[in-house]
Amino acid sequence: MPSPPSRLKADALLIVVAAIWGSAFVAQSVAVQVGLAHLYNGACFGIAGLVLLPFSFRRALPDRRQVGWMLAAGTLLFGGATLQQVGLFYTKVANASFMTSLYVIFTPFLLWAGYRERPLPLHLLAAALATLGAFLLSTGGSSLRLQAGDVLEILGALVWGLHLILLGKYADRYDAISFASGQFLVCSALSFATGITRE
Repeated sequence: MPSPPSRLKADALLIVVAAIWGSAFVAQSVAVQVGLAHLYNGACFGIAGLVLLPFSFRRALPDRRQVGWMLAAGTLLFGGATLQQVGLFYTKVANASFMTSLYVIFTPFLLWAGYRERPLPLHLLAAALATLGAFLLSTGGSSLRLQAGDVLEILGALVWGLHLILLGKYADRYDAISFASGQFLVCSALSFATGITRE
């Protein structure tokens, strides 16, 4: 269990990540409209992975198990990012941001289905309130007009939920920076390969 100072720092960093992720939807929408969805993902995750690379593997090279989990995490990251990006071509940024936030609801039920971890009522209440907050922020409280790309965004939210579970279950067994760098580079490679063949 993290000590109070480290827990506070972790929560603060998660808020910063959420702010960055939310603001990135606008840039992602532009990339999709000009036909560079996969190459955009490849560049973003590639830069992130390369920036972390000099700080990775300082203690030891990753073993076979870590490489396997990094490949799995990077593949899920690629799936979530790709569905989100392509979905943005067929829906509005507000819809995409709200639909993506549904991973907050999906994750407890995925844990229940995959690991028999029954969600507590308080967890479900918190997830519902978070979803309501995302809806209000995304739509301003007005009605949500569903569009074709929303299905892709919902599927993406399911993949984000699976990615979050994988990180929570397995990533903390390894050095955080090396694991992050590895999964980013895997996602980047898959994104560039898709972009080169499709864009």
